[in-house]
Amino acid sequence: MLKLRHRPLKPFLSDGSAAVTAVLLALAIPPLSPWWMTVIGVTFAIVFAKHLYGGLGYNPFNPAMIGYVLLLISFPLEMTTWLPVQSLAEQPMGWMSALQLIFTGQFNGLGIDAYSGATPLDAMKTQIVLLQHPEFISSQPMFGMAGGLGWEWINIWFALGGIWLIYRKVISWHVPVAMILALLIISSITTLIDPTISGSPLFHLLSGGTMLGAFFIATDPVSGSTTLKGRIVFGAGVGILTYVIRIWGGYPDGVAFA
Repeated sequence: MLKLRHRPLKPFLSDGSAAVTAVLLALAIPPLSPWWMTVIGVTFAIVFAKHLYGGLGYNPFNPAMIGYVLLLISFPLEMTTWLPVQSLAEQPMGWMSALQLIFTGQFNGLGIDAYSGATPLDAMKTQIVLLQHPEFISSQPMFGMAGGLGWEWINIWFALGGIWLIYRKVISWHVPVAMILALLIISSITTLIDPTISGSPLFHLLSGGTMLGAFFIATDPVSGSTTLKGRIVFGAGVGILTYVIRIWGGYPDGVAFA
C-alpha cells in the first residue's frame, strides 16, 4: 500500500502503529477466531481504515476498531463465541487444541460451538429480554463478584496497565477517567430508575471491553480530541454511547461502535 502511494517504507514500518493496531484487534476478537478472520480484520484496518484516509496521522477512526466492527457485522456468529473460564468449560482447552481449532475449525471432531459460549454481557442482555431480573442473572455461575467470571480480572489488569501508561505520560488521564465516570454515572442513574433493565454499575465497568476501550482505544491521539476539554467531552461521550448500545442497541458491547 505504501508503494502504491509512493511513500517511503522505512519510516512508516518502524513507527510501530501497524503492530499496535494488530495487537488491539487481537485483544478485541475472540481467541478462537479462525485465522482468516484475523487476516481480513488487520488488512481492512491497515489498508482501508488507515491508508485510504491518508495514512499515519490522518485516519478519523481507530483502525483496530474499524477492523473489529467489520468482522462483527460480517461474521456475527464467530465474533460472539468466546471461551468460558476453565472451571465452567465442558471441554477444557489446551494450546494444541486451540491452535487446531483456529486453523482447521475442528478438534476431536467437534466444532468451536462445543468449546465456546456467550459472554456475560451477552447473557445479561438476552436474559433481561426474557424478563429475568438482573440480580437473578448475576447469581449464575458465569458471573463473578461484580462482573463476568474471569472478565473482572481482565478489566482490572487492563486498568492497571492504563494507570501505568498515565504514570509514564504516554496517555493523559482525561479520556479514560471521563469515559469511566460517564459509564458509572449513567448506569447508576438507570439502575436507580429501573433496576430491571440493566446489570449493576460495577458489572458494566468490569465486563466486556470497558477498560481496554478506556485506556488503550479511546486514547488514540489521532482519532480523538486534542484539547483538554475536548478529551473530557469525547471520553464522556464514549462512555454514554457504550452504555446506550449495551442496553438498547443490537450488540451486547458497544465500546467499538462508541
